Amino acid sequence: MKEIHSKLEDLRKYANLLKGYREKGKDQLGSDLTLRGAVERYLHVAIECVLEIGEMMISKEGWRKPETYREVIETLGEKDVLPSKFAESFSRVAGLRNILVHRYADVDLDELYHHLQEDIEDFDEFARHVAQYLSD
Repeated sequence: MKEIHSKLEDLRKYANLLKGYREKGKDQLGSDLTLRGAVERYLHVAIECVLEIGEMMISKEGWRKPETYREVIETLGEKDVLPSKFAESFSRVAGLRNILVHRYADVDLDELYHHLQEDIEDFDEFARHVAQYLSD
């Protein structure tokens, strides 16, 4: 349980760091490799936190072991840790993780900028739902 709470804190930290980069324009994100690298890395690490939290919860509860990263998040939806609609939409971060890790040279600037501007609150929502589940 302590490990999960620690990972939730890490997730919040990375989400807040990402929010700090939102003021940067897409052109700056595309031309400043240091900035782009930081955004990609913090997104990747935030997603890894989500997946590790999910895997720890699944193991702790003795639920069926997921076969994919997407299934980690979907399982949390099936088990009412996350609202099912949120789990369904949020599970797409597993695909983003795979792009960031395996196809890092192909990360689309428009997609990266979109995630930075539109999706960071999903990490906060995930953390809220997990914390609520753990407190019940």
